[in-house]
Amino acid sequence: MRVTSADVARESGVSRTTVSYVLNEKPGVVITDATRRRVLDAANRLGYTPSAAARALRSGRSDLVLCVVPDWTIGPLLDTLIDHVTMSLAQHGLSVLVHIDRGSRPLAELWRAVTPCAVLGLSPFDAADARAMARAGIAVIGSALDEDPHPETFVVPQQAIGRLQVEHLVSRGHRAVAYAAPADDRLAAFADRRLAGVRHECARLGLPAPRLARVDLTVESAVAAVRAWREAGEPVTAVAAYNDEVALAVLAGAAAEGLDVPGDLAVIGVDDIPVARLAVPALTTVWQAIDAQADYLAGSVLAALDPSLEPPARPDDVFHVLERAST
Repeated sequence: MRVTSADVARESGVSRTTVSYVLNEKPGVVITDATRRRVLDAANRLGYTPSAAARALRSGRSDLVLCVVPDWTIGPLLDTLIDHVTMSLAQHGLSVLVHIDRGSRPLAELWRAVTPCAVLGLSPFDAADARAMARAGIAVIGSALDEDPHPETFVVPQQAIGRLQVEHLVSRGHRAVAYAAPADDRLAAFADRRLAGVRHECARLGLPAPRLARVDLTVESAVAAVRAWREAGEPVTAVAAYNDEVALAVLAGAAAEGLDVPGDLAVIGVDDIPVARLAVPALTTVWQAIDAQADYLAGSVLAALDPSLEPPARPDDVFHVLERAST
């Protein structure tokens, strides 16, 4: 059971008003040293912690930033992004509460309960939610996976990743391209957009439409995909994978089928996770500027809270291809 100021008042034998004056160090109120000490000792004995919501009401501002993450899997890159944002904001006295939105609780119910000074969304907010938070005096910072008409929204265009993958594979002489999609439906927001980029670039360059397969992170799943690609009318010679983990599964499937990479099948991933460079052969991948993205989001939060600060400059190099032996 939570210890309240009323408990401290009973324990110390003074009124709740006196407890409030002491604990909040209210200026202009005369409290004897003996009374002050009695209240503080009682609070310590009971383990009293002031309510964050009450503290926010008194000060006019919370020190809490609510970070809303859609129902995505938390992989290495997203974990790094959240960690970097958290550390950056902590240097300015702000704490981050991460909420993974699984649809079980309305966002309005959450922000009203935790009284944040800002809400950072890793995907666009519903317009009604954004308006309600703004009316409540909460700074709203959003990001998107597609081009967004709002200039304050940070965009990491996922289609451009797929286009980069095909551009690189074509530069290596390939025409028959496949796309290895993830098996986890929670990644569809990213995977569908990257696939759209692959399809767009293949069409632009006059290539056959990419052959699609969902690849689970097992050798058996990857072998089935590789066999289907190689048995096509025009055998696939290059694979754009959703991310490095899926690409590593494809490498395992190619090895199980006795294929040479990149001689028989070239493979490119996304993310540049640490094990990508340890693969055999080392994995070509699309590197993402996660630290720069995190700096931008943290800077946007700070600028939204302090109008005297300049909004951060958008990072220019958001992603590029790191060519290794797999292509």
